[in-house]
Amino acid sequence: MSTTDKAATETPPEPSPADPSEVAAGSQLSTAPVEDSGPVGIGVLGWARWFWRQLTSMRVALILLFLLSLGAIPGSLVPQTDVDALKVAEWKREHSSYVGLAEALQLFDVYSSVWFSAIYLLLFVSLIGCIVPRAWQFVGQLRGRPPGAPKRLDRLPAHTTWRTDRTPEEVLSYARTLLAGKRFRTEAGSGTVAAEKGYLREAGNLLFHVALIVMLVAFAWGQYFKSEGGKLVLRGSGFSNTLTQYDDFKPGTLFHPDDLPPFSFTLDRFDATYEMSGPQRGTPRDFKAYVTLTEGAHGTPQKREIQVNEPLEIDGSKVYLLGHGYAPVISVTDSTGKVVYRDAVPVLPQDGNLTSTGAVKVTDGYKDKDGKAEQLGFTAVFVPTFAGEGKGTMFSQFPALLNPQLMLNAWHGSLGVDSGLPQNVYRLETSKMEMFKDESGQQLIKRLAPGGTMDLPNGAGTVKFEGIERWATFSVTQQPGSGLALAGAIAAIAGLAGSLFIQRRRIWVRAVEGKDGVTVVEMAGLGRSESARLPEELADLAATLHQQAPSVSDPVEETPGGERG
Repeated sequence: MSTTDKAATETPPEPSPADPSEVAAGSQLSTAPVEDSGPVGIGVLGWARWFWRQLTSMRVALILLFLLSLGAIPGSLVPQTDVDALKVAEWKREHSSYVGLAEALQLFDVYSSVWFSAIYLLLFVSLIGCIVPRAWQFVGQLRGRPPGAPKRLDRLPAHTTWRTDRTPEEVLSYARTLLAGKRFRTEAGSGTVAAEKGYLREAGNLLFHVALIVMLVAFAWGQYFKSEGGKLVLRGSGFSNTLTQYDDFKPGTLFHPDDLPPFSFTLDRFDATYEMSGPQRGTPRDFKAYVTLTEGAHGTPQKREIQVNEPLEIDGSKVYLLGHGYAPVISVTDSTGKVVYRDAVPVLPQDGNLTSTGAVKVTDGYKDKDGKAEQLGFTAVFVPTFAGEGKGTMFSQFPALLNPQLMLNAWHGSLGVDSGLPQNVYRLETSKMEMFKDESGQQLIKRLAPGGTMDLPNGAGTVKFEGIERWATFSVTQQPGSGLALAGAIAAIAGLAGSLFIQRRRIWVRAVEGKDGVTVVEMAGLGRSESARLPEELADLAATLHQQAPSVSDPVEETPGGERG
């Protein structure tokens, strides 16, 4: 029977207990701190020590990590005040019976709530308390030497033995050279060689937990100092990175307006291309915004491009292209023919083909035929591609400008803009307004093509659809902890892979001279956890060593498992 087969297949008899050398060899493989099962000592100090050791145990750290994941669920199901206050108000109206409970549990501010912060901080402390002692113990393991061989190698899970005519000194020299060449750390003893390998397993474990702390720090850093704002920019218009320029802005807790980097840009052109035929007709192919960027107060203007998932990076901030749409150019004249309003009015897309809705608000300058000052309002539905007269309703058939049409519904009265309450610029408040009616007494609604006009009743004025502009929405974000979080995530994956796939193991070789003058060679291995790779590795090492110290042909060998070869 070959030595390789014996090493891979032999199974030792059931070990008897109480060999101190075997217990030491196995226990030293673990670098985890020993946990106390209960309070140490008596009194407040004893309970404090017990609580600290429980908090810094790996079991509690995993429980806290699980609780943190559960705590984040309400933050994704319930609208958050710092993200969208309007959605929070809408949720409260729709679920009025649960508002008291939700507010008591701080469900509208989950990530800044007392209970979420408590879990977060306890997890942070627990991980640090777990890692520090393990790191010191691991340093001690790295500085230590492999322990001596147990007295009975045949009691270990993987072992083999054979007889050779080489001297014990020669066998041990061969073994030490072989193991060192396989990157084992070796230590010579009295008639033995001890070797150890797989220290990176614990290093990977520590790296994983350090990476978790790094990601927690990055998350906190990003939440406290982040900023995110959105801006709709018409073609030909510009944006300056100041708080007053944003349509909406969500800062972090410790954010300061001075943290905004100074820059501005003008939207020169926006291009959008779509599939024109086939089953994918209307599918976007490319969106691109062409801007003129100026960094700082006296920077040199430079032409730049912004595409989806290709943001513009400026001094720690990123400018993302989020969406686009159309802005019909509308002019309004009063009864005297005076132009009292002319502007490009952005309308918001409602579907993939850019069927869009919006509102036109004429707040100042208009007077009716009696000279009375009044405000006008128009609800607008715009479609870039109308199916045609009698071929469909006001829903776009394609997102590009193939047959643009604008439908207006006219109102007069008070828009409510003087009340001091904020209004949605894309929605018309008609509670204090009256509809214009045509000669038949019906509501005045008209569909216009570019260049078309709508006459208001009784010579009250005209509305003209002059043309179409484009707009694009941009998001300007500042997330200082994102790079650190990415580094932590990569490190966590690398550490987890190391802790899962690297095995900590020890190999011992003993060579002693028998009574008949023939050297008896024993090899055994011990792993931190059971693995089929350890017997295979021991078999390979034994086969290589066997080539240097081959078996003698006589007498007949007997393996511990009872096989004869």
